[in-house]
Amino acid sequence: MDGDILPCLDAAAFLRLWQRFDADDNGYIEGKELDNFFHHLLRTMGCESTMTKEKIQKVKERFMSAYDVTADGRLQIQELANMLLSEDENFLLLFRRETPLDNSVEFMRIWRQYDADSSGFISAGELKNFLQDLFRQHRKTISDAKLQEYTDTMMKLFDKNKDGRLDLNDLARILALQENFLLQFRLDASSTEERKRDFEKIFAHYDVSKTGALEGPEVDGFVKDMMELVKPSISATDLDKFRQILLRHCDMNKDGKIQKSELALCLGIKISP
Repeated sequence: MDGDILPCLDAAAFLRLWQRFDADDNGYIEGKELDNFFHHLLRTMGCESTMTKEKIQKVKERFMSAYDVTADGRLQIQELANMLLSEDENFLLLFRRETPLDNSVEFMRIWRQYDADSSGFISAGELKNFLQDLFRQHRKTISDAKLQEYTDTMMKLFDKNKDGRLDLNDLARILALQENFLLQFRLDASSTEERKRDFEKIFAHYDVSKTGALEGPEVDGFVKDMMELVKPSISATDLDKFRQILLRHCDMNKDGKIQKSELALCLGIKISP
């Protein structure tokens, strides 16, 4: 829609535009920011002489109906990229999934793979490796210069505290990790049957390998979601500390895994042998 009259941006220009209109740096263009953006868009399209509040509102409604896929009245980074970047230039398409990333186990597998030095952060070099692997998975070729440009752009878009590296929360924004799975369960479930039923669902969710034991990123994913119930923003250091505590208390046979029976015992839930 309107692709022939929209300005065509490269990654660097897209970054400048995003930073200009996401004035409060909350990851969305919304409210007055959105009005200012569409005013700028019309001016860029050469419509300055006919620009009125009514025309800006009409254009806003037209484009939002086409690109605001979440229908929340605001533009996310990916939605704006779909609007203004060509398919060849839209590096954010690499992160678009057929289904949302709704399991913290897969998220933590990615985190452990690319935090190669186990520093608790994704450095620019590690992010570059991640992007390079994504391009390969999508069977796309890319020059070293373009890969570096995309890496720099991603870092500037998602590195919220501007320390030149990404933390767990930054990567969760990039990968559009869905709502914490554990939020759907009542912490105060009173009956034994309710608690047992919830435990079965929870264990099955994190036991991605279906081995009857949580290990590696499965433990990480469970720990991440547990911690975020009480602390919305956690660091990799926090996660590693709590992971060790959980293993110390629940891994009865010290095999580095948490068997279903071990976790049930830790949580005070009786399950059938």
